[in-house]
This record gives sequence, C-alpha cells and structure tokens, in this order.
Amino acid sequence: MVQAGSAVKKFKEGDIAAVGCMVDSCQVCESCRAGLEQYCENGFTLTYNSEDKILGSVTHGGYSQSIVVDEAFVLRVPNGLDPGAAPLLCAGITTYSPMRQWKVGKGQKVGIVGLGGLGHMGVKFAHALGTHVVLFTTSPNKTADARRLGADEVVISNNAEEMQKHAASFHFILDTVSGEHDINAYLSLLKRDGTLTLVGVPEKPLPVAAFNLLSKRRSLAGSAIGGIRETQEMLDFCGTHGITADIEMIEIQQINEAYERLLKSDVRYRFVIDMASLKQDAG
Repeated sequence: MVQAGSAVKKFKEGDIAAVGCMVDSCQVCESCRAGLEQYCENGFTLTYNSEDKILGSVTHGGYSQSIVVDEAFVLRVPNGLDPGAAPLLCAGITTYSPMRQWKVGKGQKVGIVGLGGLGHMGVKFAHALGTHVVLFTTSPNKTADARRLGADEVVISNNAEEMQKHAASFHFILDTVSGEHDINAYLSLLKRDGTLTLVGVPEKPLPVAAFNLLSKRRSLAGSAIGGIRETQEMLDFCGTHGITADIEMIEIQQINEAYERLLKSDVRYRFVIDMASLKQDAG
C-alpha cells in the first residue's frame, strides 16, 4: 500500500494489501450485513468491467500501476504468501467458501472434480482441512501433480469401473469443471445427505437425473466467491498453513501468449502478471 486516506483505520502505508473481485456493494441489504457482499441484493461492484456507482463510469480492474479502493474492500495479506497470494483472491476464495459453508472437515471424504486453477486450490484446502481428498480427472498425466498438491487418491473419471468403486461414499464434492460433463456420475458418488457444489460454469445446462437426488437426500448446490470477512479468514488460513497458488509469473508484454496458452489449458495453475513490467516499453 503506497498511501492511506486520512480516515483509514485498518491499514497504513507499507502494508501488504490485496484487492479481490469486488470493490463495493450497498453494505445495507441483508446479505451485506451478514458479510456476504458477493450476494448483495442491490448488486455489488466488480473490480473490472462493472458500473462504478460512485463515479458513474466503469471499473477498469487491477492491471494498473495504482488502484483506489474503500478500505472495507481491502484485505490484509499475511507475511510469506506473496507472490502466490494474488490468485487466492479469486480461485482461492471460490473454493474455500463452499468448503466452509458446507462444513468440510476432518474425517470426511471429499472429492475435487478437475485439476485446473480452481481445482488445484480445492485440493490444497481440502487437504489442509484434514479430509481424505480424491481428485477426479480425465487426464492420467495429472496424477503425480494431484498427489503433490495433497490428493490421497486420483480417479480417472471416464473409467466407469474406477468411479463405481466410490459409489455413495462422499460427504462433499466440489465440481470445478467448466466444460460439458456428466454431473450424474458424480451425484451418485455422494453419501446420504451429501452435497455436490458447482463452482465451474459450463456453457450449456447440465441435465440432472432427479432420482440421483431423491434416493439419498443428496443436494446439488452452487457457490460464488466469498464475502470480505470470509476472504480475510481464507488468507489467514493460508498464512497459517503456508498455502499459496501454484503460479507462473509473466510480464505484461507476454499477456497475449499467456491467453493463448490459457485457452489450451497450458498453465500450472495460474498466471500472475509482474506489474513492474508495465513500466517497460511494450515495443
């Protein structure tokens, strides 16, 4: 943080501070008062490409040399997390929040579907929370990495026999996949009263077989990011457990190349831009 306003009480110049996916909300509705600004009933303000209700313009995001934010939407970064802390403000809280909401904890069996930017954080959090972690992937070559990140087992999800071995055994499954896939194959793996939560966003609707929900009182849910209070809790949890995102640091001049690689899923597991490179000649 390079400067703090005269009314700011939580931060001072020199603090390591972070700004996540949102920079404002109404702060008076039921959701905001509950610390769930991401569900603001009057619409929260995204950090990027969102209506700025104060200035009347559009928010331009954090890819800049400076950004001014209300201290209510600024997070404190524990020592030792930089530079892998940046993706925690999006991929981190997106996977941490549902685990807290559905009380994931020690002794439970938890599944993570997909090992990408979201999935790799899901594996790390589920492991740190003391669960038995099972990673589902269609890529056998991700097995070693999944185990490195904290998975106890890896299941190749297009192998029906492997999937069947885990029938009706999971307390919680976090689905991070945005591509088309068979959601029913995972619903059938839940125990009675188990929950599958979507954080990935498939382009097309996913057909759901009602009996998969009815037979064991299973739940299919969704979750967005987290509120400011919970995001700070997540950062503190990461500080305690030494958790950061696995990143590739790039310069802003490499952004087009990085985007092309992202489209090919060729990143392990998040790109982070060194903003000092903004000062270089893009030439």
